Parts: sequence; C-alpha cells; structure tokens
Amino acid sequence: MEPLRTLKVGLDSLLLEFGSGGEVVEAFRSARSRRDEGLLEAIEIIPAARTLLLSGVEVDRVLGDLEHWGAGAGEQQQPELIELPIRYDGPDIESVARLWDCTAQEAASFHSSLEYSVDFCGFAPGFAYCSGLPEGYEVPRLTRPRSAVPARSVGLAAGYTGVYPRASPGGWQLIGSVEVPVWHEGQDGPALLRPGCRVRFVP
Repeated sequence: MEPLRTLKVGLDSLLLEFGSGGEVVEAFRSARSRRDEGLLEAIEIIPAARTLLLSGVEVDRVLGDLEHWGAGAGEQQQPELIELPIRYDGPDIESVARLWDCTAQEAASFHSSLEYSVDFCGFAPGFAYCSGLPEGYEVPRLTRPRSAVPARSVGLAAGYTGVYPRASPGGWQLIGSVEVPVWHEGQDGPALLRPGCRVRFVP
C-alpha cells in the first residue's frame, strides 16, 4: 500500500497518490481505522479515483507513519454491506448484454452475482463509484449523454457501477433501477452509499 507519491497541500493536508483504485480503498479503510483507534488525527479523509486526501493532519507525522498503515489490516472489521433491491429494466441493458456477449437476463444475473465496493463519491452529491466488475467487462459511456436520468437509475461506465441519487443529466449506460432512495436530502449523513462500504444488488 505504498503511495506512488505524496504531496503536501497547504499547512495541514496531505495528498497520497496510488496506482489503483483498490489501493485507495485499502488506504482509506486503514486511515479510518487508525483515526478510530486514536492513531491518526484527521478532520477529513477523502478518497478519489487514484488519490486520498487527508486534511487537518500533522503532515510530517503522517509521512513517518505511512509504513505502518498496513499493520493489522486483516483484523479490521468487515466493512458494512448494503443490499439494494434492483429491477434490471434499464434502456441500455440489451446494449450491455451485447458487449458482454450474453442475453439481457444473463447480464442481469452476472451483475447481481458480484459484490461491489464504494471507492469514492463524486459527480453529484451521493453518487458512489462502485468497483467490482472484472477486467474485460468495462462499459463505455454513451456517445451522447442523456439530458435527464431518473433518480435511482443504475448505470455502468468504465469499470464502475453507479446509482443516480437524484434526477440529473448523465452518460452512463442504464441497466436498471433500485427500489430504495440512496440520497436523503436534509438528513445528517444523507448518502446511503459511502466510501469503504460494500454493495450487493439483489434482483
């Protein structure tokens, strides 16, 4: 879990760059675990596709401690598992099935057989980038994005699965829709899907 490089940001923030999204998730979980154990003082721990931002930290102290972040990783609590009931009724399910060289029903069965990990959130509040599709199952974005995608739509792009928290424009290929909201406006912690948690789609 060695970062490719580290970059000081201001006086009390540190940006860690990694070689893969999986390494970011591992580092994010280690950082949260160390903060819970009182081994890391950080105001915010923010993952992205290839980076992890730690704000409100003693930068030199964190840099000196990075080599110990992997210690005890196997003893960490299993991340929360969120199950999302889904209908595979999206307008692009047939297109995705053709890309995967199978039927729409087989594509739905395959997608729901996997467990996903929320790597990071972005694009819109509560929009979680969920990794878990095997190599070779990447799906291209639409050449012409839709001007409006309904809330709770499930889309694929590159190697990610995402659930649109609210109605918005979007260019991901839509394969279905979930039965529960993933964004609760006005609540403390409004996002159902948060970095580090596990996700299963249940037909």
